[in-house]
Amino acid sequence: MLSYQHAYHAGNMADVHKHSVLAVALDYLAQKDKPLSYVETHAGRGLYRLDDAAALKTGEAARGIGAVERSFPEGHPLIRVIRRTRAIHGPAAYPGSPLIARGLLRPGDALHLAELHPQEFDGLQDTMGRDARLYHADGPALALSLAPPDPRRGLCLVDPSWEVKDEWTALPRFLAKLHRAWPVGVLILWMPLLATGAHEEGLAAVAKVLPEARVHRIGFAPARPGHGMIGSALVLVNPPWGLEAELERLAALFPWQRPGPR
Repeated sequence: MLSYQHAYHAGNMADVHKHSVLAVALDYLAQKDKPLSYVETHAGRGLYRLDDAAALKTGEAARGIGAVERSFPEGHPLIRVIRRTRAIHGPAAYPGSPLIARGLLRPGDALHLAELHPQEFDGLQDTMGRDARLYHADGPALALSLAPPDPRRGLCLVDPSWEVKDEWTALPRFLAKLHRAWPVGVLILWMPLLATGAHEEGLAAVAKVLPEARVHRIGFAPARPGHGMIGSALVLVNPPWGLEAELERLAALFPWQRPGPR
């Protein structure tokens, strides 16, 4: 299914969660004088405008980065990339994860970005140009074909749309397979936390196939009436040591609580 376009959701609270953790992890990894590989399975278009019709229709960015940007400490790597993106593309620009990666990695690092949606892939080409290796392909299959990438040190972000029901079990199995093929890689899988509890199937699958993974959750109010996402979870395999402080900061700001009886 290829109906999902992230422009409607860019800059929402789930983006705040995943992008702040991604930025801190990449910033930490880049401090060591060894090259990195960055692999992304669902890259999207890489650059969004928070004043376009799609973003304004949902209002998710206003209740996401628009509401919490000031809570970030000065010098946070995500805020550095956001400010640089605005300086180049205008005050309503918001960087997707490909631009965050490009903004924090070094010239010698490798970026591999996969996107299957035709329109999103065209946008990704416009955003990234020749600064990354781009693949109009199934992202998980691409990641497995690269594993282990060269350089072996690095990070893979798996940020799917969760449009297909069997993804709740298929993607944890994929992550476990990728970990076996790339045991030193830092792996991050994003999951939405839903009022219906549908995410519990995915978290149970993670516990079964990747019991060593760290699962980090934050909670937030629905972005609009009837919106079912009430939190965000990141499944972390091999999280770098320097990430723990950021996880604690986010957990304190946006504590996750299970919803009560409906």
